Amino acid sequence: MVNLDLLYKPVFARAGESVGRLIVASNRVPAPSNGAPAAGGLAVALQSALHVRGGVWFGWSGKTAADAESRETQKRTQGPITFAVSDLTRRDVEDYYHGFANRVLWPICHYRLDLAHMSERHAEGYFRVNEFFARRLMKLLRPDDIVWVHDYHMIPLADELRKLGAKNRIGYFHHIPWPAPATAAATPHYRRLLRAFSAYDVAGFQTRPDADNFRDCLIEAGAARVLADGRIEAFGRAFEVEAFPISIDPEAFALEARLAERNALVKRVRASLEGRDLVIGVDRLDYSKGITHRLEAFGAFLEACPEAAKARVTMLQITPKSRSEVPEYARIEREVAEAVGALNGRFGDLDWTPLRYINKPMGQSALAGLYRLARVGLVTPLRDGMNLVAKEFVAAQSPEDPGVLVLSQFAGAAQEMKAALIVNPYDVKATAAAIARAVAMPLEERRERWRELMGALRDNSIDHWAARCLSAIAGEDEAEVESSLHPAGSIVRSGTIADAEPWFCAQDLGSARPKPARPN
Repeated sequence: MVNLDLLYKPVFARAGESVGRLIVASNRVPAPSNGAPAAGGLAVALQSALHVRGGVWFGWSGKTAADAESRETQKRTQGPITFAVSDLTRRDVEDYYHGFANRVLWPICHYRLDLAHMSERHAEGYFRVNEFFARRLMKLLRPDDIVWVHDYHMIPLADELRKLGAKNRIGYFHHIPWPAPATAAATPHYRRLLRAFSAYDVAGFQTRPDADNFRDCLIEAGAARVLADGRIEAFGRAFEVEAFPISIDPEAFALEARLAERNALVKRVRASLEGRDLVIGVDRLDYSKGITHRLEAFGAFLEACPEAAKARVTMLQITPKSRSEVPEYARIEREVAEAVGALNGRFGDLDWTPLRYINKPMGQSALAGLYRLARVGLVTPLRDGMNLVAKEFVAAQSPEDPGVLVLSQFAGAAQEMKAALIVNPYDVKATAAAIARAVAMPLEERRERWRELMGALRDNSIDHWAARCLSAIAGEDEAEVESSLHPAGSIVRSGTIADAEPWFCAQDLGSARPKPARPN
């Protein structure tokens, strides 16, 4: 096993300067890996920064405590990183996580006001848990630490830290979309949330439209003005609002896809296709992913292109379950299962199942190999902050015979990936036509589109993203930060913090066995 401690460079710092630790705060914390690579690309990038700088990764353990008094912070140190987590009470989890975070903020940020469940108890619990997290984190902070907070679960964290006296540089990154003011304003305690943002020194978003939407929210609420240097002054503080599009390590993922051609599962799938073209979709089971619209579009493609049905084009939809405790997710699970059955019943034959539906997690290596095997990557969310599946699909392709990416215009990735076939996922016929075009696309056009897409990925890797964010938060040189974040020989895997497994749920904390990858 490679000793990762030998791969990381010393702390990046200019001569004569001392650099504080990095404190990462997120809802979930990845398991200490005893030298094995982390399962998610974001986790790898952040652990690289933590290795370089030293510091703490803080968050929820994923476990429930019997009562409020037993929620002690549990710490485990590995090299220069301390992983620190706290349990929550059952009511905390219900109010903060299942309630306000995933039944208010998630649907509203994805423009689904109809699915937002407004509850004053949940709202109070959301702010209460963030206050609790701040008190726990404050005990771990040193005056020169910089703090990087991740995602919608912890928006109020900086404000609570400031109330406790924290003077540190604190940045925030919002991994999901931020809606336009007319939609965002429906959020309970909306102005309180906007005020909480002003406690940060940097507020980062996935795309320029997201950052502009947030800035417009502050201005339309009469709470802010734009300063000459581009920063926002709101609620008595000046802070930066910027777009930092997250990405993957394309070269590392390309290598994994090449190696995965020998994966046993990938070999079985290739053999079972018997020369048929494969269309692939990979998503968490979530209403924002547009899975039922996608299945309808694939059915419309088969109906409009009988030659495709004759050639037995096959679609593989991999959709692990997600947030089953939330009623809206149980409903979408039933709807997708019914749509799968209806499509196969209508178009299938004794020797052909047009749609293969897998409702469980898939290992990262197998996914990379399946992406490479596919002629079409169908990534059509109704709304997505970025969508790293789109980037993974492109990176996995063979340069000699690449597949074609069909991408929703409502995914943040569409801002960068202009050479994909961009579709409106609500327009079923247009999406079906894009599938037909992708299946029939000549080799040279496929190669040209792939080269442009891969170039965009190389221009903005996960390390470039982390370096931009950290340099903005800490006020340090971006080139120095980036050169420190990608240790030679490491392989970065893709994923997001929101999908990381809670490490205290593992039976054996010392185990380095890989966890199944989850789509973003």
